[in-house]
Amino acid sequence: MAKGRSVDARARRGSDAEGGVLSRRGFLSGAAGVAAGAAAATQAGWTPLYRIAAASAASTLPTPPSFPAGISLYQQAYENWSGEIKVDPVWTCAPKNANEVVVLANWAKTNTYKLRPCGAKHGWTPLTVVKGAPVDRVILLDTTQYLNGITINGGSPATFTAGAGATLDTILAKLQDAGLGLVSVPAPGVLTIAGALAVNGHGAAVPANGETPISGTTYGSLSNLVTSLTAVVWNAPTNQYVLKTFNRSDPQIKPMLTHLGRCFLTSVTMQAGANYRLRCQSWFDIPTSTLFGPPGTSGRTFASYVAAAGRVEAIWFPFTTKPWVKVWTRTPSQPWFSKKVTAPYNYTFSDSIDKGTSDFLSQLSLGNASGTPAFGELQLSIVGAGLIATGTWDIWGWSKDTLLYIRPTTLRMSEGGGAVITSRANIQRVINEFTTWYTARLNAYRAQGKFPINGPVEIRCCGLDQPADVKVASAGAPTLSSVRPRPDHPEWDTAIWLNVLGVPNTPDMFAFYREMEQWMMQQFSGSYATFRPEWSKGWAFTAAAPYKDPAVISGSLPTTYRTGVPATDNWDTARATYNALDPARVFSNTFIDQLLP
Repeated sequence: MAKGRSVDARARRGSDAEGGVLSRRGFLSGAAGVAAGAAAATQAGWTPLYRIAAASAASTLPTPPSFPAGISLYQQAYENWSGEIKVDPVWTCAPKNANEVVVLANWAKTNTYKLRPCGAKHGWTPLTVVKGAPVDRVILLDTTQYLNGITINGGSPATFTAGAGATLDTILAKLQDAGLGLVSVPAPGVLTIAGALAVNGHGAAVPANGETPISGTTYGSLSNLVTSLTAVVWNAPTNQYVLKTFNRSDPQIKPMLTHLGRCFLTSVTMQAGANYRLRCQSWFDIPTSTLFGPPGTSGRTFASYVAAAGRVEAIWFPFTTKPWVKVWTRTPSQPWFSKKVTAPYNYTFSDSIDKGTSDFLSQLSLGNASGTPAFGELQLSIVGAGLIATGTWDIWGWSKDTLLYIRPTTLRMSEGGGAVITSRANIQRVINEFTTWYTARLNAYRAQGKFPINGPVEIRCCGLDQPADVKVASAGAPTLSSVRPRPDHPEWDTAIWLNVLGVPNTPDMFAFYREMEQWMMQQFSGSYATFRPEWSKGWAFTAAAPYKDPAVISGSLPTTYRTGVPATDNWDTARATYNALDPARVFSNTFIDQLLP
């Protein structure tokens, strides 16, 4: 903390301000602070959010001129999920209502400031603030304090209206109380709804063979559930920013449904369906040679579980041969051997640090990654022992209580990968091709004495943002959703998410991610499949960092949103819409300016 700061001494246990003991999707770890020998408070999971009143902040950032009266302004530390973007301090405020956001937008235009919405900060991509970029003319708008109301609406389809800062935890709890639920849900409930929509947050669900979809829900992303939204946009006749509500039938809404931080939503109305019960079974005895085997492999393959249950996730720790497999099945009545759960986050065994994890992270901080194979085995063994000790290998309950399982108390990891858009018949082929490549490259690095990846591979599937899922008049799918259908390939109905995790600052990690990204773009192309980055994760890798490859940022990535879609609804039209809605680029930053000039 800088000398002389006036600190609002709340070190809050916040959404992404907690150290932890899981890798991102519910496996082991230790607090990131352990590896670096951080202060005890950080090890305990507390990150100070320095709150400095504007009047006493002369020694830090220049005070913004003529800041709107009645809106409290303070300086506060910012840190993204992986801890790879840290800014201390940055000007922050918490608008009490949507009208205050309008006031701030008009002030920002007049004074050439940027406004960045700030929710859970559970993301990797520099859509809020940019690493190393100046923040002296940036104001973060914390949506979680006041813009977080939720109303359950009647009608058919059933809908709910949520403020930008409402979290999935709160939304799903209120939906459950009303007998409603969602199908394709991200595992971290801490996400704000506006943050999830900005990057088309999704779950791990496709319909099982013979499954009847629940009306009002989608197997695609949350973006496909939006029926209307309210945003702060430019109004040329009045020469100012105003609030405007867009219905799903308005073509301008399509780029806003997945907007990459280029818009400021104040509230959204979304569909929901009847709630349902899920049974979640965990397995850790299936060999990779079977689970990830080539098409035609018999037995317990990934594709066989998709056919039977539709909801599958494999978590494969490095240098192990038996992944942790979760299978969710729609099950109206409690099975005899299942444990009934009445709240989410049931894998409590993953919420405590062990000495082996602490020792590995300490060695890693010194540049010694040779313990990676043993660390992979350790992670798997603790998962197995934990599932047995807690009786959570087979749980049953309402949808949210089995779908939400990632707490904020997790090790902050980097992540690379993305979505392969293809037909359901190709699930096993895609997974086999990827895992074969991954194993070969990991072993090639190992032969050189290098261990670039120490986190798990995560493999999931979800549906696409199909027009039929929308039960109101609709102009079409979200323009920039990673799971937007391709009209030229109607047989492509599935997104296969292939993600690889690693502890930040691991030597050679970004070089591995670059190899992987380049291979995936080349391998999954043409008539068989296409590859799209996952907006919230790492992409455009160089050997040194993510989001730095101009050939991806300005070339291959936009091309994926031009190919196979109408010229009237593609990357370029989305960019034009953003520029029309915000010509002063109040809602932008230096990275977004490069991505969406």
